[in-house]
Amino acid sequence: MRILLSNGESWRQMRRFTISTLRDFGMGKKTIEGKIIKEAHYMINVFESHKGQEFNPTIQLNAAVGNIICSIVFGDRFDYDDQTFISLIKRINENVQLAGSSMVQLYNSFPILRFLPGSHKKIRKNEIMVGQFIKDFITKNYQTLDANDPRSFIDVFMLKQQQDEESGNPNTYFHKNNLIFTVADLFAAGTKTTLTTLRWAMLLIMKYPQIQEKVHDEITTVIGSERFPRTEDWKNLPYTNAVIHEIQRFANIVPLNVMHSTTEDLNFKGYFFPKGTLVIPLLTSVLYDKTLWKTPDDFNPSNFLDAEGKFVKRDAFTPFSMDKKACAGQPLARMELFLFFTILIQRFRFQVLPNVTNLELTSGVGFTSFPKYQNVCAVHR
Repeated sequence: MRILLSNGESWRQMRRFTISTLRDFGMGKKTIEGKIIKEAHYMINVFESHKGQEFNPTIQLNAAVGNIICSIVFGDRFDYDDQTFISLIKRINENVQLAGSSMVQLYNSFPILRFLPGSHKKIRKNEIMVGQFIKDFITKNYQTLDANDPRSFIDVFMLKQQQDEESGNPNTYFHKNNLIFTVADLFAAGTKTTLTTLRWAMLLIMKYPQIQEKVHDEITTVIGSERFPRTEDWKNLPYTNAVIHEIQRFANIVPLNVMHSTTEDLNFKGYFFPKGTLVIPLLTSVLYDKTLWKTPDDFNPSNFLDAEGKFVKRDAFTPFSMDKKACAGQPLARMELFLFFTILIQRFRFQVLPNVTNLELTSGVGFTSFPKYQNVCAVHR
């Protein structure tokens, strides 16, 4: 049972357990902040190795972001040149991208067509290989499982599974399949959206260098150029905070959100929706609402600033969705975005090659909306 694309009692128990366990392992707390900053050191070394030359940072960024959720789920991080880890990242990325293909959309609507060739078969193949990676890790992990010293999300889940088995609970949702699916969902959700947001961040600050310089000036004025930013700095960086929020709004990472369903019969604007009706909320309609934003169609940090330049929260800011299906990892994602973004801007100037005269803000089609233009030049400041 997936925690992303499911509902019912299994979903409720898995979501409740997941949020509680993520918090226990530091989600949104100082302990995970230290891991993000430590990971930033590895990421900076990789960026510096390119010596200001053009490169595609997608895999390195993905590895950095992925290692944060890995430290919670698996209890450890992976090296950027670990081929098994890189293969896992690439397969998940491919699936997220293929999820927006016409064949997958058709197959989702008419499962009877699954016998036809197409990208849905590639998705299934990737899912099997990702699942096998998780199974192998679980098997190996079980050999050193210690009830008095749980090291990871997987450990806590397995201990809960053992408790239910020993108590003879026949209706437990804590079984191997749920563990595999939940870990796969956590890894995908915990990396892809944050990665994509950071990729849009780089593209947008290269497109608008004056905004990039204003962010850098604020960071160096408030923090300096030596000490790494910390989460408590965000309240003293109103412009930087506004830029990060505007990146999330403008990029519109998950425009179709995830599926919801009505919990009771509902009449809405003259339409009747019976209980159990699947609903796909279009986040674009809120993030680009002309009545709610100063300049909805333009990238403009002032959408989150008042006349005095102070940061302003907006009710229409919903990139993490809302209600009971809001992103379970929102506190972690917000911390990652703030720290990775500010650390990168503090250390590097991002720019395009001189021969790129018109940097287009076009997106590719997938489950997430990702920037087509991938390359950057990271010049050390």
